[in-house]
Amino acid sequence: MGVILDSNTFFDSLQFKIDIFEELEREVHTQYTPIVLSPIIKEIENLATKGSSQMRKNAAFALNLARKCTLVNVDAENLASVDDVIVKVAKECGYAVFTNDGQLRKRLRDINVPVIYVRQKSYLQINGRL
Repeated sequence: MGVILDSNTFFDSLQFKIDIFEELEREVHTQYTPIVLSPIIKEIENLATKGSSQMRKNAAFALNLARKCTLVNVDAENLASVDDVIVKVAKECGYAVFTNDGQLRKRLRDINVPVIYVRQKSYLQINGRL
């Protein structure tokens, strides 16, 4: 089973001091593959070069975490946003999505894509069947 990790997942790992991979292992209860989409990497790389000094530091940390995932190259030219890419790939490939973005979570739930998110800054919650 694949789980797409949104960019905010990596930043929340740092902010909330959560080992996202360990928590996923504990919550998913099955073998899974952590996936990062190429537009998400580009998004984090932009923050690593154009953000404030703290943001650049956080983005470098996020990139290191993202390197632990399987990279899936996606052509995103025809899509308006990274969220659109995540929704499209998750639906087409049957992947779950790990995100803390409220609007994205709602879009995913509306199309019956399982969503994993950080709850109360300390543990993961899963909406939907994995």
